[in-house]
Amino acid sequence: MKVCIAGGGRVGRYLAQSLLANRHSVVIIEPVESQCRMLADMLDIPVICGDSISVDTLRTADTASCDAFVAVTGSDEDNLVACQIAKREFGVNRTVARASNPKNRELLHTLGVDTVVCGTDNLSHILEREIETDTIRQLLSLGGGTASLNEILLPESFIYAGKAIMDIPIPGDTILVSITRDTEFIIPHGSTVLLPWDHILCLTRDDSLHQLTEAWGLSGK
Repeated sequence: MKVCIAGGGRVGRYLAQSLLANRHSVVIIEPVESQCRMLADMLDIPVICGDSISVDTLRTADTASCDAFVAVTGSDEDNLVACQIAKREFGVNRTVARASNPKNRELLHTLGVDTVVCGTDNLSHILEREIETDTIRQLLSLGGGTASLNEILLPESFIYAGKAIMDIPIPGDTILVSITRDTEFIIPHGSTVLLPWDHILCLTRDDSLHQLTEAWGLSGK
């Protein structure tokens, strides 16, 4: 998966490192030239020196080829505008914005940002979880961002299709709550077989969600 990060400060840098460690492709947009050089040397990735609310800058970053756009600058207004440009001008499906002021959270979401992360949250974990893969949708954040209730859509290529849950790896602190298959609602047991296009509701701790997507081949790498 390819991710464009607007903002090369502490949060953007840490998020980039997390995504790179999980073998995603990352490009960063940062206006300060010295910071750009440092990031390029440290991370060995493309770093575009420019304004994240400039259409030309986003074009240079090849934003149209990105699966997700994450704006984590220190300005809530810039984060909003950058996400709007990424979605409207370049067709990015998933946009995530940081809201330094918690009061702006609902406003940014109302104005079109898919996911808004508050500055008081555990940003790097939440951001990585939000853009991990299109097959996962967070329904509820729990424990101050340390756990979550998620919906997983199993793809047609699911590597454990046709296998019983007891024979499938479920790493870490993960609980499969329910399965929706077409119009059928299923309470999962060890003998329950998973099939492509199943919608699975699961409760996970932060670290366990990534372990689960890795084990099930859902990480989009």
